[in-house]
Amino acid sequence: MSGRVVVIGVGNPLRGDDGAGPAVVEELRGRVPDGTVLVASDGEPARMLDLWRGADTVVVVEALRGRPSRPGELHTLTAAEAAGHSRGTASTHAFGLGECLALAEALDQLPPRFVVHAVEVADVQLGTGLSEAVRSALPALTDRAATSVRQAYERNHGP
Repeated sequence: MSGRVVVIGVGNPLRGDDGAGPAVVEELRGRVPDGTVLVASDGEPARMLDLWRGADTVVVVEALRGRPSRPGELHTLTAAEAAGHSRGTASTHAFGLGECLALAEALDQLPPRFVVHAVEVADVQLGTGLSEAVRSALPALTDRAATSVRQAYERNHGP
């Protein structure tokens, strides 16, 4: 095992609340151990698989649409649960996280540990800036991602 930890903020900051994932990645800078890979992504499956290649732990931060919608509500999902949300993500890319995970599983490229921290969106229309509901949830979402990173390092290197 490499001990490599990757945090991927999926989304597009030019589509309102879809920018939550990249915003969390920026908030994590300086809060997680050196060596943690922090990257924003549009969620395109081949690029995502490339980003997490060789990682022991992958933490994805994503925006999603809930039915019914509860903007600002946070979710923590396993890979299997995230795969079930394939059409529910608020991503602006052609494929959702579910399709990406299905591809990773088919190619035997799922990392040993994978977690998704997501926030339900209010608005993903063109335009910058997060809605009040998502902006208010951002500190807690960032804390969840930071906790997952810390737990990964504790598993890999001890407390």
